[in-house]
Amino acid sequence: MEKVYDLIIIGAGPAGLTAGIYAGRSRLDTLLIERGQDGGQIAITDEIENYPGGLSTPENIESGAALIARMTAQCQHFGVERLSANVTQVELEGPIKRVHTREAVLEAKAVIIATGAHPRPIGCPGESDLIGRGVSYCATCDGAFFEDLEVYVVGGGDTAVEEAMYLTKFARKVTIIHRRDELRAVKSIQERAFKNDKIDFMWNSVVTALHGDDGVLNGMTVKDTKTGEERRVDADEEDGMFGVFVFIGFLPNYELFDGIVDMEYNYIVTDTEMRTNIPGVFAVGDIRTTPLRQVVTACADGAIAAMQVEHDLASGAYD
Repeated sequence: MEKVYDLIIIGAGPAGLTAGIYAGRSRLDTLLIERGQDGGQIAITDEIENYPGGLSTPENIESGAALIARMTAQCQHFGVERLSANVTQVELEGPIKRVHTREAVLEAKAVIIATGAHPRPIGCPGESDLIGRGVSYCATCDGAFFEDLEVYVVGGGDTAVEEAMYLTKFARKVTIIHRRDELRAVKSIQERAFKNDKIDFMWNSVVTALHGDDGVLNGMTVKDTKTGEERRVDADEEDGMFGVFVFIGFLPNYELFDGIVDMEYNYIVTDTEMRTNIPGVFAVGDIRTTPLRQVVTACADGAIAAMQVEHDLASGAYD
């Protein structure tokens, strides 16, 4: 190999970017690999109002994309090398770790896993066939396609309710479908939703099937969680379609590391220093076991892991 990095970070979400910032400031020779867009889930989130010291005000709430853009710029400022590639395999045992992409095998003394998570699907018939044809998992990506149409948001947590409010900028009506009779979102977010005249609620309900004609979503079957009764909801005849946006949680991107590092329910197990069971390998953000998955905790994870790598390298722990 041509070189051995001090550190390779896999994933450029808030955790990975923060790890890069701290590693770069510590003058570690660092490579940050991301296969897609920087920021992961947060980059496609319209509103970020709870990040400490962010630019949000009650009148102007900052977007996830704007926050991530600043983090990316900080990484560049501190000299972190970037690579856009898909990691296909990892070899993490031993003093030198190897990270395989389709084009190269990269080596480092330490690795930080920051691969994050992806949206959890409903898992009902018709869903996979209608993705991009009425079914979406990203309001900021697809909301504009539903100008003056009806849309439904599945979920009742912070993300679901915040994205429902964002969709009111485009849709003429937004209905939140929730399996319980009250939302799980924090009270401040709920209050804003209840005050929005364009938002309606379908309580004690789950989507059991999605239907489409000519490849376009125009109906769904909804089940009452209390009575078990099912009913069909069809699009307005003049519209011919509606949108369903799904926000019911996330699933960790764990497959690369399955059977290599210790996991619980497909989340990587770490200690308080973000160390996995393999020396020199750390996990941060949504991929690891943690009681809270927020931007602020992901950033904290990244900072802790990077500083542990710096400490280990300075003490010769990987020699």
